[in-house]
Amino acid sequence: MKVQNQKVLLLQNKLYVSEVFGATIQGEGKRAGKVSLFIRLAKCNMSCSGFQVKYKVAGKTKFGCDSYYAVDTAFKSTWESLNSDEIINKAKKLSKLKNIDIVISGGEPLVYWQNGYFQDILKYFIKNKHFITIETNGSIDIKINKKYQRKVMFSIGLKLQNSNEQYTKRININAINNLLKNSTQSYLKFVVSGKESELKEILEIKNKVNILDNNIYLMPLCSTAKELRKIEKKVVQKAIKYNFNYSDRMHIRLWDNKRKV
Repeated sequence: MKVQNQKVLLLQNKLYVSEVFGATIQGEGKRAGKVSLFIRLAKCNMSCSGFQVKYKVAGKTKFGCDSYYAVDTAFKSTWESLNSDEIINKAKKLSKLKNIDIVISGGEPLVYWQNGYFQDILKYFIKNKHFITIETNGSIDIKINKKYQRKVMFSIGLKLQNSNEQYTKRININAINNLLKNSTQSYLKFVVSGKESELKEILEIKNKVNILDNNIYLMPLCSTAKELRKIEKKVVQKAIKYNFNYSDRMHIRLWDNKRKV
């Protein structure tokens, strides 16, 4: 009875949603340029103050990642508490495109992996022939034991020391290998400024996980188009030197990281 009650609770707890927007394009990673619809879930197990994106909330200056509004609970009043049907209906109203990519972002979406509504969203879009990407920091170990779950591509944005998060919090080798093993399209993505110390850290991680060089992407550490132009060539040079992929950040280049809602 206790186990059953826990399952009911997981289904009943709605998902905190920061924003649903599209149609637009995926700006980064393996599916860059694909017409996509984004479901950005709120809550995260990290803050990544080292990324130094400056913002103000309640008169206080803070630093975080470029999606701070989906991470910092100070923005909780802007989040919607929705079930799967409500989220799916929002997505359907925004785009009638049959084959549009669905990107589930955050925050950290995998904090909701055991939630029944989260799984219902995956099942619905996969059943309706949409390609699903889940953007995750790769630190949460999940169970992937359903056929539909293996069709999801995980864009695993591992955090380096430049995020200002502790190694034991940001790097979970078992969790990373689990995602890579159970979803063959998944890949690793690192936000870098082009420093050699960052590449050294990436190589150390690479030696501990099951991945080929062509499934590793380097992406510029920036939050504005101006910052992107300043370091993009340096990051490209590192990608060439180490035979990794370069990932642009087209959404920042085009819209300067302005929110689409």
